Amino acid sequence: MSERKKVAFYTLGCKLNFSETSTIARNLQDEGFDRVDFEEVADMYVINTCSVTENADKQFKQVVRKAMKLNDKAFVAAVGCYAQLKPEELANVDGVDLVLGATEKFKLADYVNDLSKNDFGEVHSCEIAEADFYVGSYSIGDRTRAFLKVQDGCDYKCTYCTIPLARGISRSDALENVLQNAKEISEQDIKEIVLTGVNIGDYGKGEFGNKKHEHTFLDLVQALDQVEGIERLRISSIEPNLLKNETIDFVSKSQTFVPHFHIPLQSGSNAILKLMKRRYLREVYTDRVNQIKEVMPHACIGVDVIVGFPGETEEHFLETYHFLNEMDISYLHVFTYSERDNTEAAAMEGVVPANVRAKRSKMLRGLSVKKRRAFYESQLETERTVLFETENKEGYIHGFTENYVKVKAPWNPELANTLHKIQLTHIDEDGTVRVQFVEALA
Repeated sequence: MSERKKVAFYTLGCKLNFSETSTIARNLQDEGFDRVDFEEVADMYVINTCSVTENADKQFKQVVRKAMKLNDKAFVAAVGCYAQLKPEELANVDGVDLVLGATEKFKLADYVNDLSKNDFGEVHSCEIAEADFYVGSYSIGDRTRAFLKVQDGCDYKCTYCTIPLARGISRSDALENVLQNAKEISEQDIKEIVLTGVNIGDYGKGEFGNKKHEHTFLDLVQALDQVEGIERLRISSIEPNLLKNETIDFVSKSQTFVPHFHIPLQSGSNAILKLMKRRYLREVYTDRVNQIKEVMPHACIGVDVIVGFPGETEEHFLETYHFLNEMDISYLHVFTYSERDNTEAAAMEGVVPANVRAKRSKMLRGLSVKKRRAFYESQLETERTVLFETENKEGYIHGFTENYVKVKAPWNPELANTLHKIQLTHIDEDGTVRVQFVEALA
């Protein structure tokens, strides 16, 4: 019997990519491959690429070099968003044998023959209009949480974004498939599921392979709440215009959905939101935050924001800064705008110089530190539930409360992947919160 081949994966970008990498890995394991760590010598290296991160091409080349150092005879495949947008560019990188676009990536096993190196990178990439079918996936990256993909693609036309070009139209998994995947995850003693997708608030669209629309995001949330064996469900990122009051109210009463929302804002200036072609104005955002805080005062709210968008003047930026400073939010994910080919914004006037973009980014990152600290301080002396992770980090075990406060306790392997009721006592010098144990839950 021939020896099983070894395959290693490297994932760039978002949680959705991680969930898809896991599904591709499981498919290859069924085809006779053993998955190994990317630091190990493997027969094939698969790189799941991202088009959102800064320097996507540079990062990709570094990862390919790393693979080639480990085994210069290894077969290297590139999949994912950047592979769909710039297939030729990736195929020309030294060492790359195969590039698969949006519809082909889940059929990687079909394109891999004898794993012998190609003289040139071979490209299989569809017209993005063909990416109209749905492939469900979930990732089990560690033993404590899994990322469950419920939706893919996007019908929005934000002027800075390439995701519709990389992932196609909005489409959803059938509700019974999502519930089946959630059940499979719960049977593996995983305590937390994070819902992920490109635009998850749009869930339901394309559930039957067409525009027919039976279920909504609220239906999905209500159905998942009934799955037995899951301790926690977390909504990852949801557009403010798609986060409805009914969903917020349901989460506030749910036993499993946690009080943590991540809501992209992108700009606190209505003028810039219009240039970005976002589907809401800042007043809608204020309304969402107020609604959450009214029914869940202890909820954690994370915000995505882009600085340096074309046309963003100092006044626009300060409008964003003050808007965020005054709002009851918990932390920021700050993105420095970078030009993307084939987007409207790339041709817009009013380009903001790189040094100004960097300065604005630094200001908002500073604000994020302040906001997180204030949120953590507001939670001290309260009782929360923590799910501990599995890693020993310099003698400590870390975990997150249901409302996303990062805590730590002295390392004890018996705490790994368990839930405990704790009291938050004080903030350590590294910014994490120390705790006092109240009782063990699971």
